[in-house]
Amino acid sequence: MSWWTGVWRSVWSALSREVREHVGTDHLGNKYYYVAQYKNWRGQTIREKRIVEAANRKEVDYEAGDIPTEWEAWIRRTRKTPPTMEEILKNEKYREEIKIKSQDFYEKDKLGKETSEELLPSPTATQVKGHASAPYFGKEEPSVAPTSTGKTFQPGSWTPEDGKRQSQ
Repeated sequence: MSWWTGVWRSVWSALSREVREHVGTDHLGNKYYYVAQYKNWRGQTIREKRIVEAANRKEVDYEAGDIPTEWEAWIRRTRKTPPTMEEILKNEKYREEIKIKSQDFYEKDKLGKETSEELLPSPTATQVKGHASAPYFGKEEPSVAPTSTGKTFQPGSWTPEDGKRQSQ
């Protein structure tokens, strides 16, 4: 950042009457500011701002973990009050505990699968007749002769003969 940029920034902040209120600093060194709603020199109403001044000022180096989750929620206006350092440290400790528990669970599950595979018998061979989309799948196959019991008429199955024509 050149000295010319610093001069321009100070002139602009003097003209816009933007008053930054330092709200807090996180454990990574990022500073957070709040600018209340104000009217600029042209009479326009500028809404409130929440600004983060990164410890590492290169925008290209920004990654998802550079700002703690609690501060990011405050910047995006999903929470009204800025987080305290105690709250951030408590949540970090909780996240670490969850990571350890999930790692333990994963290892136990991995061991459980290895032992259960040894104990299970091999699957038996099953024979399935017909096709699953057939209306009589898993039931008794229809007979050749038609059947009827009252209102439920079931036609018999038909197969063509050996290609010989029947003559009468």
